[in-house]
Amino acid sequence: MQPPTNLISEAYSVLDANDRSAYTQPAAELYPHQWLWDSCFIAIGLRHRDPERAQNELLSLLRGQWQNGMLPNIIFSTEDRYERDRNLWRSWINPNAPSEVATTGITQPPMLAEAIVRVGEKLSPSERRAWYRKVYPALLKYHQWLYAERDPHKEGLVLQIHPWEVGMDNTPPWVAELHEHQLNWWIRATKKTHGDKVIDLFRRDTRRVPTNQRYETIEALALFDIQRRLRRKIYDIRRILDHSLFAVEDVVFNAILIRNNAQLKTIATAIKEKLPDELVASMQQTETAFEELWDPFSAGYFSRDFITHKLFKEASVGTMLALYAGTIPEERALSLVHQLVDKHSFSSAYPVPSVPLNSPWFRPDNYWQGPTWVNINWLIIDGLVRYGFIKEAQSLREVTLAMVTSYGCSEYFDPNDGHGLGTPSFSWTAALAVDLCLNPIS
Repeated sequence: MQPPTNLISEAYSVLDANDRSAYTQPAAELYPHQWLWDSCFIAIGLRHRDPERAQNELLSLLRGQWQNGMLPNIIFSTEDRYERDRNLWRSWINPNAPSEVATTGITQPPMLAEAIVRVGEKLSPSERRAWYRKVYPALLKYHQWLYAERDPHKEGLVLQIHPWEVGMDNTPPWVAELHEHQLNWWIRATKKTHGDKVIDLFRRDTRRVPTNQRYETIEALALFDIQRRLRRKIYDIRRILDHSLFAVEDVVFNAILIRNNAQLKTIATAIKEKLPDELVASMQQTETAFEELWDPFSAGYFSRDFITHKLFKEASVGTMLALYAGTIPEERALSLVHQLVDKHSFSSAYPVPSVPLNSPWFRPDNYWQGPTWVNINWLIIDGLVRYGFIKEAQSLREVTLAMVTSYGCSEYFDPNDGHGLGTPSFSWTAALAVDLCLNPIS
């Protein structure tokens, strides 16, 4: 398949329109700030045209790093009109927060090492080493923070304290848990009295995207309620876990961590740095502990409760991200591929749906409960290639590019007919379309 030059041109136009000098916003109006994993995906696309701009995209993330090593999921725009967003989080109440910028108090999937290595591929050997040396201290500190604060029992898997940390806000495993345990009394009262219909009128997202394509208002209230409780505990993980609000060892987050641990090792080796022994041991333990998320009866990987270790066996595309980790046994990888090509499961006309077709949760137009996302496809393709499933990787790459070529750089897509959903002109869709175009699979 020849790279569609019109798609590349259109994708770069989207990235240029969303460029805010220091960073690239995911989309105008709806997503005006800098998001962690968005910028990582964006840099992977930008590297093909302008490696220096791609480097700056990632360096911009580091300005938000907390003193304890955390990289927040959002660095807020300094524009006056977004004062409400900054005040909602009040990151400055935690002494570790940076003083120069306002951020959230939570993180997002650790894609940074992957993005650093991908950008490094476009540099000369000497430039690559200089690039790695520049970012290595902050990257190392972030991975150390993940284990120090998010693996308090030293079990190998890191925990997440909010669905926003996974980047898949209303994915079924988390939402099911929300409804079962986390709806505060006033949210239940709002639902019972249909007060959510009034709140709908004030939502910023549904003013720009059809209501049916976003999560329900009751779920939005629950997400903000969790955020409010985290803020009340000044984003201190010890205080948060003392009375655990919502602690989950997420399959997607940990799969991405495993792969990015490997990329951190790649960076350290290239610049002749020795990773701390304790961190190396934790990395190995994560690979081993990840297999505890496997359920033999469902033949899939699932997130689990941090305290009880109960698996959340609501099917989602999260199980497919185990391929991206690259460390699962080959027979389990093969089982996942069988589901990937199953027309009753994940093999829609425009795969990969964020929820399998035979799931009671499946809604083809609703955010993370059915639509296809280009970033998820990119991660799965990468995993397929490294496991040697070349035919399946090529097929998924081709249908993904065909979808974006036909329906533009939308935020997400209907897995049945491919038409675009969410906000248009979405940056990571554009960036990863470029990368898929210019990285043929052989």
